Amino acid sequence: MLVLTFIKKRIDSVKYALNGISLIITTQHNAWIHFAMTLFVAALGFLLKVSAVEWMMLVLAIVSVWVAEGLNTAIEHLGDSVSPKYHPLVGKSKDVAAGAVLISSIGAAIIGIIVFVPKILKIF
Repeated sequence: MLVLTFIKKRIDSVKYALNGISLIITTQHNAWIHFAMTLFVAALGFLLKVSAVEWMMLVLAIVSVWVAEGLNTAIEHLGDSVSPKYHPLVGKSKDVAAGAVLISSIGAAIIGIIVFVPKILKIF
């Protein structure tokens, strides 16, 4: 009985997490850009036959952007629920969270440049 309760709670946790991912993708316009870039990087990685280590770096870069976007979305929703009207501290929190997404995105772009540019230059 205890094991079944444990399993049900884990399944529920996964359902909540998948709902959160769905909320990010369906409500955040920047997530659409992240999604398009994720597909582009994956396609380019397969096309250019990146190494296992390069894949690891690309995956870590992609995941860091998605995690930052998820935390940013969570902070935005929490801030809006705590203070529906503008509050300077909520505004600062949202700005910092958005800044984290930008930092992560810039880092991911740099990793993409390091991995892909030498391979593209070899083609031309």
